Amino acid sequence: MRIDRLEAVMITDSRGKPTLETTISANALSATASVPSGKSTGIHEAVELRGPDGNVAEAIANVNGEIARAIVGKRFSLDELDAALIKLDGTPNKSRLGANAILSVSIAAQRLLAMLEDIPLWKAIEKRAGTTAGAPRLFMNVMNGGVHADFKLPFQEYLVVVDGTTREAFATAKEAFEKLGERLDGVPMGDEGGYAPAFDQLEEPFEILAELVAQFPHTSIAIDAAASEFYRDGQYHILDASYSADDLARIYSGLVEKFPFHSIEDPFDEESAGDFTRFTASVGEKILVIGDDFTVTNPDRILKAREERAINAVLIKPNQIGTVKEAIEAVRATSAAGWKSVASHRSGETNDTFIADFAYGVGAHGIKAGGLGQKERMEKYYRLLAIEREAEHK
Repeated sequence: MRIDRLEAVMITDSRGKPTLETTISANALSATASVPSGKSTGIHEAVELRGPDGNVAEAIANVNGEIARAIVGKRFSLDELDAALIKLDGTPNKSRLGANAILSVSIAAQRLLAMLEDIPLWKAIEKRAGTTAGAPRLFMNVMNGGVHADFKLPFQEYLVVVDGTTREAFATAKEAFEKLGERLDGVPMGDEGGYAPAFDQLEEPFEILAELVAQFPHTSIAIDAAASEFYRDGQYHILDASYSADDLARIYSGLVEKFPFHSIEDPFDEESAGDFTRFTASVGEKILVIGDDFTVTNPDRILKAREERAINAVLIKPNQIGTVKEAIEAVRATSAAGWKSVASHRSGETNDTFIADFAYGVGAHGIKAGGLGQKERMEKYYRLLAIEREAEHK
């Protein structure tokens, strides 16, 4: 496609913080994309360009200036465009132009090409990735902890995992979320639209969730430990106690034996590959051990994790790497390892529903789209329901 116009503006995310929205035009059609922002971020992620006060003015200026000058009036395929953006930035982590600036252009272009081809976005992603589209399991965040809720709970996300068609899974997840709300009665919401209670005992939230999922078919529980957030000086600090990696592994193993677990994400610090490997060897036949900060949607880091047999599933967040092309390559690297991919939103979300189309288009094992306490999260679930209807009538 030949790009006729490119323009970025500032909007706010679900936390009220600035992010950017970019519009790209070709052949009298226009498509818009906005990018999310993470609070708990891996040290190896592509760089989100922000000023000292958190503004995104420089990222917006880069889209409207240098990026626009490089691509407007020229013809690209999507892979050529993403490659051109990567080359234009010229850094290994997109720190010059900003991964947020680059991704906003990359997603908008993917959406625009789907419009030009008159096919659903998920179908265009399936075509580009060479995957088989399908409905992902819902990994619904029902309790927020860690940095998303001032560490009222030690782990960052407590999730209910639901199998089935999107229609069935969403109905189940919605009912479970409402029942949990009745059980917790009036607790505040965390950053990702889940409840943010406080408990003194490590197992108490799992006891509540196990009781909850026992009421519904095809459900299990999961956590995103985000262990890097509570790792200091070689120890893991949970509920006023300190643990070694071996101690923490025993805690996780005990939880897996006692409760109906589907997965544990980032169980150890992102630089602790050996601990990941030993833990996956121990429990990998029973549950998914998912890399997030550990792999940061980076194909090279996924390949390294494969060599180390460190995990058996990978979280895919396009804004961790900065282009749709590289996110697709991360999915391919994950599949080549024989592992599952789980597509994910971020804690600072927008109304953009790209991640829903991406998850469906690449046939991801699951999707994390947050709890039901925020409009920005609900939009992803509504889009998944619409995709299922589109797929039924294709």
